[in-house]
Amino acid sequence: MPTMLQDPLTIRYYQKLTDGMVDLWHRGRRMEEIRLYTEGYIACMRQSNHIEPYLIHRLEDDAYAFLRDPSNFSLPVFEVERDYDYR
Repeated sequence: MPTMLQDPLTIRYYQKLTDGMVDLWHRGRRMEEIRLYTEGYIACMRQSNHIEPYLIHRLEDDAYAFLRDPSNFSLPVFEVERDYDYR
């Protein structure tokens, strides 16, 4: 079960990562490509030393949980608004 991120900077990085994942999905990328993007993002996080390693580990766990959840990559279903003739 993913952990709840608490650190504001870590949350910001997580949001950027997951937004990028969804954007790639909407551009027609395969899940394998999105996984590679995620791995690269996390590798860069480790190299940058902007946040503590244990926070990167939590971000990684949450990011992969996000990736495994198919509801994050489904197309939204919009309801069609209908005009009713009340005459």
